[in-house]
Amino acid sequence: MRKYRIRIGLDVDDTLYECNSYAVDIINRRHPDEEPIRIEEIRSWGGAERHGDERIALYSDPEFVRTQPITPGAQEFVKKLSEIADVFFITAVPACVMSARAERLLKDFPEIPAQNIMVGTRKDVISLDIMLDDGAHNISSSRAAYPVLFRKPWNSGLSGLLSVNSYDDFLHFCEMVRNSFSEKFPCLGKGGVLCLVGPSGSLKTEIAGGLTKLEGFEKPLTSTTRPRRKNEEEEAYRFIGEGQFLEEMRAGNYFETTVYSGYHFGTSQKDIDCIVRRGHIAVIPIDICGAITLKNLYRDRAMLAFMQRDRAAAIKSIIDRDIDIDDKTRRIMSLDFEYRNSEVCDAEIAVGDDVNDAIGKILNLIRQN
Repeated sequence: MRKYRIRIGLDVDDTLYECNSYAVDIINRRHPDEEPIRIEEIRSWGGAERHGDERIALYSDPEFVRTQPITPGAQEFVKKLSEIADVFFITAVPACVMSARAERLLKDFPEIPAQNIMVGTRKDVISLDIMLDDGAHNISSSRAAYPVLFRKPWNSGLSGLLSVNSYDDFLHFCEMVRNSFSEKFPCLGKGGVLCLVGPSGSLKTEIAGGLTKLEGFEKPLTSTTRPRRKNEEEEAYRFIGEGQFLEEMRAGNYFETTVYSGYHFGTSQKDIDCIVRRGHIAVIPIDICGAITLKNLYRDRAMLAFMQRDRAAAIKSIIDRDIDIDDKTRRIMSLDFEYRNSEVCDAEIAVGDDVNDAIGKILNLIRQN
């Protein structure tokens, strides 16, 4: 157990206060005769979408900063975090709105002292235990031990980064880090969830397929917008279009969703619950974002197993896949982030070219615990 309070840094815009969505609402009101801008149109902070420059200009308006809505649940979230850690606000705003930003933070989050408000654009020089930010550029350059991406539409195309979907998931992740030396190892003897985490090319999908041929293991059906690969079985996923996926997501059909290499993936908690109630193990090849969500839901009945495969073998596997060159490039570029995720998993499984060997190691791990 750590003998000091962990240090957690929180971004502010679109982490604690509504920023992009608030700006889009203002712009849509200014241009009532035009097709409304959707939040999904924002693909980066650079302002490439319609009226992007107008959106960026709002962030230098003190009145905009003074009136930004607080994200629902943000105040309770910060209060809970402050009970287990030293919390710092790390916010990048133009000089003309620094005072307005500091005043809001002090008023809305009184449990955080003024000296813990850090204003500036060089987030890469701040050393923390954990950092939560919706800006992928800040996460990739962060000096935090665990930089965590807060999933938003403008970062949904990124793969491999340690990420969360909600405040609850981040709180649970912080508890995982804080208790990393004393937490009980997961037990799946009476049913549970086995999350197979690992980079592209780690054979996690093939390993999941092998496990689900064994008695007591089942794979819940995951919906995806990814096209079915050549020779891939139709029942491997529920293959649907992006429009249908987004409609089902808004309707609350999925307990967690994630984006990998530009494609959406989503799983229903009802499907997993049915497997666990039967005393079986739900096997899910999943990215770290979804794995943390499952860990938050199932606690010590969820095991996060990282498929640790040699980098060269993983790259060769990616190159050999029947996917387009842009997808291959994204997967290879995300490997550094993917391998780092092993630090937050319950166990590592050394994976070679023999899928059955990896399956045997996983079975031994489950039986020993």
